[in-house]
Amino acid sequence: MDEKTIYIFDLGGVLIGLNVSRCMKAFEALMGEQNMRQILGMDSRGEGVKAVSVASKQLMADFEKGLISTDQFLSEVLHYCRPGTTEQEVMDAWMAMLGELPKERLDFIDSLRAKGHKTYLLSNGNDLHFDFINATYGLDTHFDALFLSQKMHLSKPEEAIYQAVQTAIQGEGRDVIFIDDLEMNRLAAEQTVHWRTFPSIEALKTDAKL
Repeated sequence: MDEKTIYIFDLGGVLIGLNVSRCMKAFEALMGEQNMRQILGMDSRGEGVKAVSVASKQLMADFEKGLISTDQFLSEVLHYCRPGTTEQEVMDAWMAMLGELPKERLDFIDSLRAKGHKTYLLSNGNDLHFDFINATYGLDTHFDALFLSQKMHLSKPEEAIYQAVQTAIQGEGRDVIFIDDLEMNRLAAEQTVHWRTFPSIEALKTDAKL
């Protein structure tokens, strides 16, 4: 492929596995099913539910965009937990969402860079998750730059986040490939900045014969 190809990877669901069900079960033990469903918008199987308050949706959105700190997020969630619940227990439940990041996925990214391609990370997340992942796997050593919702104060699938990344990477007129597991994020990228998209690294490898 053209040496000027730019590869942009999502984090959760593409590089690192997510165990939403395990996370929700941990929260259910701390706050009960009703609060868990209303505050976090998931049932114990990790499936979305409709009965989520406007305030709760805003809480999650603000945390993802870095508009509130980790301490503020933990404090707010703790308010809905059973008496005696500690902040550390809330943090542990939140961290239970994270699965493994297979080494071969980072090796693949390194192989692209070795061939002269540019690699970037574009992730909706939060500092609590990202700081742990980066400390464990050294993500910043595998990418030319990291574009994080909590630093940019924008999130996918907002048009502005793709436009900001496009400008930063000088991707206009270049072959940009975006790998994201969520269809709405891929569609927004295709429509906003005309990136080619794939739902997984495996799909990319199969199509591009990498």
